Amino acid sequence: MNMERPIPFTCGVLDRVLPMHLMIDAKGIIQHAGPTIQKVFGDRDVVGRNVFGLLELKRPRNIKRIEDVRGIDTKRVRLKIRDEYETPLTGAVAFMPDLNCVLLNLSFGYSIAEAVARYELTGSDFAPTELAVEMLYLVEAKTAAMDIASQLAHRLHDEKEVAKNEAQTDGLTGLANRRALDLRFGRQLKRNVPFSLMHLDLDYFKSVNDTHGHAAGDAVLEAVADVLQQETREVDLVARVGGDEFVIVLDNLVCPARLEKIAARLIQRIEKPVVFRDIECGVSASIGVVLSTSYVHPDPLEMAEDADQALYASKRAGRAAFTVSR
Repeated sequence: MNMERPIPFTCGVLDRVLPMHLMIDAKGIIQHAGPTIQKVFGDRDVVGRNVFGLLELKRPRNIKRIEDVRGIDTKRVRLKIRDEYETPLTGAVAFMPDLNCVLLNLSFGYSIAEAVARYELTGSDFAPTELAVEMLYLVEAKTAAMDIASQLAHRLHDEKEVAKNEAQTDGLTGLANRRALDLRFGRQLKRNVPFSLMHLDLDYFKSVNDTHGHAAGDAVLEAVADVLQQETREVDLVARVGGDEFVIVLDNLVCPARLEKIAARLIQRIEKPVVFRDIECGVSASIGVVLSTSYVHPDPLEMAEDADQALYASKRAGRAAFTVSR
């Protein structure tokens, strides 16, 4: 193998059809490099460097010099780039005696997707017939489709959650509604955890609506909702079940003394006038309370009726009062 003469060639055609090729002389020195392999190495000089200083040969392992190419059984080699990524390459080797050189054409193969991202390559950096580019397009299309599907799934999940919340939420106050209350009843009974039911009705609310208008009434309802949420725990449920009626489910709380304190505090805070457009709107509250432990087999309907009866006992007692049924 005589490879002593310099390599006389113009590689414009090769650069277009094999943009990742290397032309290597007898000493292993790169005489020419395609534009894509130049781009891969970036600021590192390619031409004039020993090929084994830039690429590490993985298979076959018996090649130590360029002259050994002539004796290998296969013309396909496995290499990796000597850089921080150690990107694998597949090479096709052709000994070209007329040019006294070896043509090494490289391909990223299965690692093309990672290589494109690492070295900022585009479709124009590859040969038009490069099958790996088609694979890249398929991978990108699949990734894009998966991203769209994932975004759609998240959006549908979010929309479902929003719809679910809206279906169980009172539009004016943001509290739970009667449907949410019914669901909570079911969960409480399944958990077999004791709880109390507090039914609250506003006193003199109709007078606020008739005197100052429904906008003032809405402001009062929103203010009362804020009080109820502030005076209860996260584990409790506060629901608006009618125009000026509210129900509170107090989880794992059946101590009459504690319930009386809560009811008294609610009445005290609700009696503080709500200012709407410089007008003071005053209401109070009547409350009825029942305990699940008062029943052998607690039934939501029966508890609701008994809480309603306790509520009206508070109204008959002069309003702004509470009654704990035992």
